[in-house]
Amino acid sequence: MKQKNNMIKIPDCFYRVSIKALVLDEEKRFLLTKESSGKWEMPGGGLEFEEKNHKHTINREMMEEMGLETTHIDEYPSYFLTFKRDDGNYCANVFYLTQIKHLNFTKSDECLEARFFTKEEALKENLFLNIVDFVGMYDRSKN
Repeated sequence: MKQKNNMIKIPDCFYRVSIKALVLDEEKRFLLTKESSGKWEMPGGGLEFEEKNHKHTINREMMEEMGLETTHIDEYPSYFLTFKRDDGNYCANVFYLTQIKHLNFTKSDECLEARFFTKEEALKENLFLNIVDFVGMYDRSKN
């Protein structure tokens, strides 16, 4: 599709990209946070326009949602998935293994509660669709 001055118009992105912090405990259970909707989600959020990298996104989101500092974020993702959200929009999630200083979080609408789960425990909870997909992919022996 061409525009004035022979410039090519780049179409809008079809996926909202969300960067997720995969925080594990000693037993390799993963951290989920309970939002004000009553659903469980993984910490993290949308990659903002012109944000430099995934580490910036995770650091910003962990501070905004939970008031927590990270101590390490992997360079490469552990998991990647795409899904259709409840509102009909498509989203891509990129999960990076992340370590945090402590779990003494500050409550917010995006984090009323934080808890570590096994796959089996998580599936008994009210999960966002992306977390249901993540649980199906998660392999404790991989991390």
